[in-house]
Amino acid sequence: MSASEAIAARAHLLTAAGYFDAGSDEVVPSPCISVCRMTEDRSRCEGCFRTIPEIRAWAQADSAERLAIWARLAQRAGIPFPPEGVAKEPT
Repeated sequence: MSASEAIAARAHLLTAAGYFDAGSDEVVPSPCISVCRMTEDRSRCEGCFRTIPEIRAWAQADSAERLAIWARLAQRAGIPFPPEGVAKEPT
């Protein structure tokens, strides 16, 4: 599975669980997929597609900033955000 496929799968799971819903009061989960190494040019993590400043900011970021980070990393990974056509889990 490629890194893009892995981050897309994580985004799909989190979307289905409702974490990216506009009215959700859930904490936005990290995109980390435990592939923690930087690209050769150090522009981003090979696993989660975050930049070093985004990784550093994550712990202190509020939900809006975390969603913005997710949107940027999805763009880098070439995946839609939030994923389309994802069935929601029953509440």
